[in-house]
Amino acid sequence: MAGNSFGTMFKITTFGESHGEALGVVIDGIESDFPLDTHHIQQEMDRRKPGQSELTTQRKEYDTVRICSGLFEGKTTGTPLSMILFNSDSRSRDYDSLKDVYRPGHGDYAYERKYSHRDHRGGGRSSGRETAARVAAGAVAKQLLASRGIQITAFTLMIRGLWCGKVLLDTIEDNPVRCPDPEKAAEMHQLILDAASREESLGGIVECRCSGVPAGLGDPVFDKLDALISQAVVSVGAVKGIEFGKGFQAASMEGSAFNDSPGAGGSFSSNHSGGISAGISTGQEIRFRAAVRPTPSIGQPQQTIDTQGKLRTIEIEGRHDPCILPRIVPVIESMAALVLIDRYYLQFGKKAPPSL
Repeated sequence: MAGNSFGTMFKITTFGESHGEALGVVIDGIESDFPLDTHHIQQEMDRRKPGQSELTTQRKEYDTVRICSGLFEGKTTGTPLSMILFNSDSRSRDYDSLKDVYRPGHGDYAYERKYSHRDHRGGGRSSGRETAARVAAGAVAKQLLASRGIQITAFTLMIRGLWCGKVLLDTIEDNPVRCPDPEKAAEMHQLILDAASREESLGGIVECRCSGVPAGLGDPVFDKLDALISQAVVSVGAVKGIEFGKGFQAASMEGSAFNDSPGAGGSFSSNHSGGISAGISTGQEIRFRAAVRPTPSIGQPQQTIDTQGKLRTIEIEGRHDPCILPRIVPVIESMAALVLIDRYYLQFGKKAPPSL
């Protein structure tokens, strides 16, 4: 199976399955002599881990990260940094009845058509649990970026048509939905609980903002910064769409309204392009939104087929998120961070960028 590595200079390779012994990541190309805060890595893992509120799956995984190499006396050595986290509450028996059927909305059917063999226990590599390794790597990338004045913040913008009315970034972590509008957060909370009571699931939109990004990241033609961020974010299994700045609204605008006019000192009249022009960062805040699908595992009866091609009706049991938005927020941040640190290394090396 290919496609388990991402990046050029800051390159990650993830491994492990949802119901295997462990998951992990190896980071190759990290700079040396960087004081890595392992406590911060664990904090990021805690934001993504299951069982953190009544809105998430009740699978109990502590997701404690063990650093196996690349760190000595609290600093990176420049050698591959490897991190591993062991599964402890997989309960694979919940999937015994699904061994010979294809779950609607999951990768079961496509995986078996491609590989002729699949791990039916939670989907193996196609499980959302695979993103735990990405968050571990992203936590490292975010620290490297922060030391260069770059901050990444994502939040739940919309759930099932209910949008934030305001964005108060300092309130994101004050509610389990990770919504920056306290009033709407309470409504979203109830929406998710109602869906769970009906054995249903909900989707929504996550917005991500990257501030302090210097101008010059990204390359034409196929390595445009927005193209690379798109690849990174859409590689997350639950993401089905992405837009930058005004995104799809741009299709209804006129050029005079959409164009971001540059001014003195690196200022712009607007940021309709989301901080990226011609695939290169402009120095403005990078903004994008990701559309997140409803969780495919639901308890309602669904029609499918089994491995023999016979029609079956199934009801998926077990522990699943009725809405993945609260836990996908740190995953989106991590994928953006991995792209930005990789492009930063390529543009400026492993030192601070030159002053403009």
